[in-house]
Amino acid sequence: MPFDLAKLVRPEIAEMDAYTPILPFDVLSKRLGRLPDEIVKLDANENPYGPSPRIYEALAHERYYHIYPDPGNSMLREALSRYLSIGTSHIMVGHGADELIDLIMRLLIQPGDAVIDCPPTFGMYSFDAALNGGQLMNISRTSDFSVDIGAIESTVAERSNVKLLFLTCPNNPDGSALSDEELERLLELPIAVILDEAYVEFHGISRVDWVMDHGNLIVLRTFSKWAGLAGLRVGYGVFPEAIMPQLWKIKQPYNVNAAGTVAALESLNDAEHLMGTVGKIVEERERLHRELTGLGFLLPYPSQANFILCRVVDRDARQLKLDLEGKGILVRYFSKPGLTDHIRISVGRPDQTDALLTALRELS
Repeated sequence: MPFDLAKLVRPEIAEMDAYTPILPFDVLSKRLGRLPDEIVKLDANENPYGPSPRIYEALAHERYYHIYPDPGNSMLREALSRYLSIGTSHIMVGHGADELIDLIMRLLIQPGDAVIDCPPTFGMYSFDAALNGGQLMNISRTSDFSVDIGAIESTVAERSNVKLLFLTCPNNPDGSALSDEELERLLELPIAVILDEAYVEFHGISRVDWVMDHGNLIVLRTFSKWAGLAGLRVGYGVFPEAIMPQLWKIKQPYNVNAAGTVAALESLNDAEHLMGTVGKIVEERERLHRELTGLGFLLPYPSQANFILCRVVDRDARQLKLDLEGKGILVRYFSKPGLTDHIRISVGRPDQTDALLTALRELS
């Protein structure tokens, strides 16, 4: 009888749900039968303006693609230190912030330890908790997507195995933000609080400097959104200095490739231009919110990010997503509890907003 390798798979992996990623342009183009230029892609919170034009020249002039990159990411960490006004000893760079989420889990979670997640939110927290043998404890957000702080406090008081709390600010998929008072209250708990600031540039209020005063706070950031580097996968985290030696032990040596490093450095050098792009997106977000409100069958939530979540009224949300897809316009539909009657729309350029609104009016 042939050996069945599947019998060796960890049971928790066999039982866990797969993460559902968003498809890139080339795959979408083939599936939809449309050229990439004919697709209005508003489903993955990507930056519609792309990266700084300066990175293309920088990438073309990089001479050391044949050499392994710096395992300490020294140049990028030093540039981030200047950008954030925080010492390099607190900063670690990752192959996207996703890698850092996994590293945190691997460092701090033993099988049976509990991780608090506050859905609806970014799906990578629950994915990595399952991957690392953690016990996921979902404490759902309230009807307006606020964090249920009282329920979190009660859970931590009742369960001695709670180690981590993951929060996104602004939250994905609704764009709401935590107040200072809410975060201060949560930081009083005897657990690690991981604050994911993937969309913070569109909000303008970061708590990255709070790490200096709170030994249980970790803040994660990314170049994917504001800097338009989603395809190059560069993120970073600001950590309490006490755990950094342990993180360095388990980080893959060459986790951030040479191209990603060059692009991130050039993005920081051109931050003024990129923040101008962020300003355009924020302005377009406000216009999109006004226009969506006037349609009647969509109820958009206020957002501090680069997307708008809408409740779909008097029609099927999934079918609306498919109808828009038929017109070459992609938005996100969530088949998850509490979101089955919602779509999320990434903020695009003005011409993309116009195309979306035209299609929605045709479907009204």
